[in-house]
Amino acid sequence: MPKRENLMRLSRFKVTEKRRQVEQLQLMLNEFERMAAELDAQIANEEKKSGITDVTHFAYPTFAKAARTRRDNLMNSVGDLRIQMNAARLSLEEAEAEFANAEKLEQREAVEDRRPAVA
Repeated sequence: MPKRENLMRLSRFKVTEKRRQVEQLQLMLNEFERMAAELDAQIANEEKKSGITDVTHFAYPTFAKAARTRRDNLMNSVGDLRIQMNAARLSLEEAEAEFANAEKLEQREAVEDRRPAVA
């Protein structure tokens, strides 16, 4: 039946698309966290060179201040991505449940199609 096939194809597509979205968000999260760690190392190195770790000090290194700002922005983005990731995972679970239901329906209809008609 074409309708059943279309339902299965649509459900399979939704699951594939949701998985791709989750994977993409995870890659972005990992990259942002890596970049933030690199910035932390650069900040520590700059503070070590200058000998000043107090951000409010008038001679605090400008590069370290800018790197801190970039790191803070990245960490804010990481928080936002985590929220998106949770929503995407829930959406994936829903799509997987819908696909499982469509598979069960297809199996049930296939069994019914094989039964001889009773006259």
